[in-house]
Amino acid sequence: MKWYRLAADQGDADAQANLGTMYQDGLGVPQNNVTAYMWSDLASAGGDQEAGKHREGLANKMSAAEIAEAQHLAREWKPGKKRIVAAREQDSSMPN
Repeated sequence: MKWYRLAADQGDADAQANLGTMYQDGLGVPQNNVTAYMWSDLASAGGDQEAGKHREGLANKMSAAEIAEAQHLAREWKPGKKRIVAAREQDSSMPN
């Protein structure tokens, strides 16, 4: 997880796609569809076609508000800045 996160934070689309899957399935991290969607969206924007399909599958399980939040997080994401996602992950009051 640590190395995927470090690479994803630097803009590596493969690592971002892997994190999307990890957050969707709760593999080594708390299950969180909003965070999974965000990472999958970033990976798709970085050229990972499978991540785009993954993102669309997630969207079918999410409310409009959750999708909007994930899209907002993806727009605000900048390489090397993990503060936005880290804050979201720590807020247990937010829906998955």
